[in-house]
Amino acid sequence: MSDRWMLRGVEYGNCNCAWGCPCQFNAPTTHGHCEAIVTGHIEEGHFNDTRLDGLNWALLLQWPGEIADGNGKQQAIIDESAAADQREALGKILHGEATAPGATHFFVYNSTMSEVLDTLYAPIELSIDVEARKARVSIPGIVESQGSPILDPNSGAESRSRIHLPNGFEYTVAEMGTATSTITAGIKLDFADSYGQFNLLHMNQDGVIR
Repeated sequence: MSDRWMLRGVEYGNCNCAWGCPCQFNAPTTHGHCEAIVTGHIEEGHFNDTRLDGLNWALLLQWPGEIADGNGKQQAIIDESAAADQREALGKILHGEATAPGATHFFVYNSTMSEVLDTLYAPIELSIDVEARKARVSIPGIVESQGSPILDPNSGAESRSRIHLPNGFEYTVAEMGTATSTITAGIKLDFADSYGQFNLLHMNQDGVIR
């Protein structure tokens, strides 16, 4: 594989599962099917000689059953500020191209897709604070999503939980939270107080950098 790339930044995701998300433990989904939005900010990155620093991105994902059963639908959204070469480069990464088989979540997602919609280019307003378990995503007319800490129902205080995956293909440690999203793009999604994930994203064509 001749292409070399690297992404380092932060990531926030919201899916339709209950808090904790059974997928993280190789268990069936909460409702028997998976729908999700995953977003990220690249603090530092490149695809061969093309710099990707500062770009935001999002992936919309939908499967009629379990992810492993396939037949999924996917749509990528890339910050409209990206130049033509950046759009092409980041598009390849998000679609699991130029990646060792099974090495990243981008590759795994794409391997289960039967329909990949055209990439959208739009202004992406994005803030992610992994430590605080807070995030906000706004893509006018397409995406509105908010992530926040889980609250203890007895005390009302913020409750903190993490998932640690030493061999994970997306992250090593992710903070858990709750999230609500409304998406009206080629894939339409609507979540309320479901699984929220906040993590550092550091990977290359061979997988997570630990």
